[in-house]
Amino acid sequence: MKLSRAAVSLYALLIFASGIAVGGFGFRLYTVRTVNASTSHDPVEWRKRYTAEMRNRLHLDSDQQRKLNEILDETKARFDQVRQNMRPETDRIHHEQVEKIRSMLTDSQRPEYDKMRREKDQREKRPHL
Repeated sequence: MKLSRAAVSLYALLIFASGIAVGGFGFRLYTVRTVNASTSHDPVEWRKRYTAEMRNRLHLDSDQQRKLNEILDETKARFDQVRQNMRPETDRIHHEQVEKIRSMLTDSQRPEYDKMRREKDQREKRPHL
């Protein structure tokens, strides 16, 4: 079966076009950004983004923006109070955990465990219990 010049040209064009499509897809797949699952969150930046989104999407007037900031300030103060009230209890639970672990260790293991805890506390900038 003999193909016409037009058919051969069409096949060549289709092969070329499919190469471009596969190359473009591969390039996009290769250069796509990954999700950053960082655990550090800047509350100031979050608040700026949140208030900007509220202002832009809901078209808040200046009074509504002021009220939104008051609500966010009040909510933050309440969360801070709850965290402050919980702190003694969480510290007590943590201290009990440390003591239970220390009690199961041998005399030779305890110094290394204490060293591990000091290193961890330094990394976290948390006072040693």
